[in-house]
Amino acid sequence: MNSQDLPVANLLSLYQLTAQDAELIIQNMRDTLYRVDETGRLVYVSPSAEELTGYSRRELIGMVVTDIYMYPEKREEFLERLKTGNGILDNYEVELRHKKGHGVWVLINVRYFHDNHGKLAGIEGIIRDITSRKLTEQALDYEREKAEVTLKSIADGVITTDVHGHIEYLNPTATTITGWQLAAAKGMHIETVYHPISDSELLQVSNPVTECLRTGNSVMFTNIRLLTRQDGREFAIRDSASPIRNREGAIIGVVLIIHDVTHIRDMSQQLAFQASHDAHTGLLNRRAFEQHVLQALEASHTQGIQHVLCYMDLDQFKIINDTCGHIAGDTMLVQLAHTMQSFVRDGDTIARLGGDEFGLLLENCPLERGLEIAEEIRESIASFRFVWQEKMFEIGISIGMVVLEQSSGDVTDVLSKADSACFIAKDKGRNCVYIYQDEGKGLSPQHREMHWAHEIQRAFQENYFCLYAQDIVPLNGASERHCEILLRINSGEELVPPMAFIPAAERYSLMQKIDRWVIQKTLLQLAQMQAMQPLDRIYSINLSGSTIADAGFCNFLLSALGEYGVPSQNLCFEITETAAISNLTNAIRLIGSVRDYGCQFALDDFGCGLSSFSYLKNLPVQYLKIDGSFVRDIHKDRINYSMVSAINNIGHVMGLKTIAEFVESPAIMPKLREIGVDYAQGNHIGEPQPWACPSAVGGAV
Repeated sequence: MNSQDLPVANLLSLYQLTAQDAELIIQNMRDTLYRVDETGRLVYVSPSAEELTGYSRRELIGMVVTDIYMYPEKREEFLERLKTGNGILDNYEVELRHKKGHGVWVLINVRYFHDNHGKLAGIEGIIRDITSRKLTEQALDYEREKAEVTLKSIADGVITTDVHGHIEYLNPTATTITGWQLAAAKGMHIETVYHPISDSELLQVSNPVTECLRTGNSVMFTNIRLLTRQDGREFAIRDSASPIRNREGAIIGVVLIIHDVTHIRDMSQQLAFQASHDAHTGLLNRRAFEQHVLQALEASHTQGIQHVLCYMDLDQFKIINDTCGHIAGDTMLVQLAHTMQSFVRDGDTIARLGGDEFGLLLENCPLERGLEIAEEIRESIASFRFVWQEKMFEIGISIGMVVLEQSSGDVTDVLSKADSACFIAKDKGRNCVYIYQDEGKGLSPQHREMHWAHEIQRAFQENYFCLYAQDIVPLNGASERHCEILLRINSGEELVPPMAFIPAAERYSLMQKIDRWVIQKTLLQLAQMQAMQPLDRIYSINLSGSTIADAGFCNFLLSALGEYGVPSQNLCFEITETAAISNLTNAIRLIGSVRDYGCQFALDDFGCGLSSFSYLKNLPVQYLKIDGSFVRDIHKDRINYSMVSAINNIGHVMGLKTIAEFVESPAIMPKLREIGVDYAQGNHIGEPQPWACPSAVGGAV
């Protein structure tokens, strides 16, 4: 048997065919069987090899197989993949060279073969002609690429270059954006015609075509860049560049796509202005002003630079609104804004904080100079005369001032101090300037509390109270989902946290009214939610010490629970440790009555007050909330870690679930799990989110 009969022997042995049948099969196969020895020379090919390669079988036998590769270097890749496949390689595509010189694409399936002694003797396999399929695929790819480029080029500027970056084509949109006509630009280097700059720093930036040619990859710049034509017209653009390759994969040029976003940038700048400025006066709004104050505070804290903050409130402004209407009031505000701006130095910031209130930040300014500017503004406003429909009005302004220095607090703190000083200025007879002093030097906390007492009454009247909710997540296998209902004041101009007004509410006996408002709004909201689908978590509502001490509160609460029909198992009431111990008898009576209804109780801020574990025996609560002053740094304070661990252990011994407050850092979570705390709450878990607003649940109580 000669080398050309090898597959016949294989067919005879594998399929038990006669020699005649095996030879007949091979003679009529369109696919080609082949075998090469260990030196890479062909030792067998089936008859179809002659049509596939153009060579006769006699010419092929003994030929080095790489001689018929279109790209001989592909042979190394072929052998490496065969080796990686442990001697088996399926569906390998490669281009062979026909005797006439043209390419023939084939699909190869091969394996190693061994001699009678088990030694590797070469490679054998089967070859299938896939030239027709390959040509079809290439044609489809070419048409698809042309279609994609065409679609992208319709509305955008398109520039194509050769492999050296010289321009070959500009479409009409590219001509409009660059200002170059095709005839003039053709043959010029891309960087002569197209040189964008940074939108923020106005510096020359990378040319995408140059980058594409350098790296061989597509380049896309997501930031807006600027392109200025020779006539000075400016375009805001986003651009990208992609290589153009031939069939062999070699880069033969680049296509640059330029997207004109000038209109979008203009709209974005307009929206950004509107978001940071007051619509009527054109001054900065409260949010933007607070950012300037924050930056000034950072400079004070880190560099010791002194600034002056003024909180200004117009006197008798309501008379103009009531007498002439809001259009007149808005007109006067615009005029006054221009008047105040005339006294502001370069680098200072003035803003409308809301209503008839203004803020002024005098940067890098000593107090004496700040007082002079404030007095100039006050005198100018005092001499201002507003005329509307033959009526003339006089107006004044009260100004509170506070110095920003290294020891100053945060933005909320300094604004609150300036507001308090402004309140004192009004209290002293209006139309004057008052400088904030430390509490021991003249500014009484009672004045601030009086101010907030007024704001709380206003919140009831104007429906400014709103509810927020903060998630409480389970740890260590706990399953119940919780969230705490929290109270805010939202006048539309600012969001006031509870610690700003709760002290005043407690001093002026307003907490009972606030607690009842919160309970009614929460129960109403939960009833509406329950009507849509069953409640899926426990909602916690805070009760103040004065509410616990109120003899009539228990009846009010039980009546409200019955009225709204909220499932009792979804309700939990939180009372602080201090409030519970201060009103122990009432607290025990209230907890017992409400627990009989099916609700649960949590002892809040445990550990910060009297901290007596013995009281827990008398308080039938289900949850123990560990005060955040211990929790916030347990990952770095061993004593606080031990305190939390002790509170948690005692709570568990008494059958209580524990909740850790003020989880502000991810480093705290593993420590809580290590201790075995049941639940966690804090801004790291999730910040409070708007929950039930007055507009959704009815008016004020």
